[in-house]
Amino acid sequence: MQAGVRLCDYQILFWDFDGVIKESLAVKADAFERLFAAFGADVARRVRQHHEHHGGMSRYQKLPLYLQWAGQDASAASVARYSELFAAAVFTGVAECPWVPGVRDYLERHHAQQACVLVTATPQDEIERLVSLLGIGAWFREVHGAPAMKTDAARAVLARLPRQRALLIGDSAPDLVAAEAAGIDFLLRRTPFNRELQQSYRGAQCDDFVGCE
Repeated sequence: MQAGVRLCDYQILFWDFDGVIKESLAVKADAFERLFAAFGADVARRVRQHHEHHGGMSRYQKLPLYLQWAGQDASAASVARYSELFAAAVFTGVAECPWVPGVRDYLERHHAQQACVLVTATPQDEIERLVSLLGIGAWFREVHGAPAMKTDAARAVLARLPRQRALLIGDSAPDLVAAEAAGIDFLLRRTPFNRELQQSYRGAQCDDFVGCE
């Protein structure tokens, strides 16, 4: 944790999910690559690279692009079908993958004293099922998934809980943009997938949440 940043100093904590709560980034990258493998190695590799460099971007935004690269119909119906295939491929893997070190301990001990809010690009119904399966619903005052935008979710919460200090914890450029647009602090969780952002972002960064009070 960067010196001078203490999670307990904030009344509201906005948490991303993939790469911040669960080490699920590789699970989803693998699934995207497999989903488009039938259209050739070049397409599958391009899809994986794009996904890895655009964490925090909703699959509803990614899939039309990937389908175009594959020469397939990118209609709403086709996007919905591929979204369902992707969800089926990743759900169990995400649920079973490791927790980001320290996050479970922190949330268990502090969720009653802080307003913890989950904001993720994972679709709303899917993140609700994951939260239920993992038994972590009590940790979060609210859960916001796609198609809701993180900026809009943060602004809505801040409107209900005004004049409270807030921090958004994420691992991607869209997370940083959401924090800036909402006018709140940002903490970058470093992962192997966001090395460019680690170099360009001059604010607070961390590798995990062990001893992060």
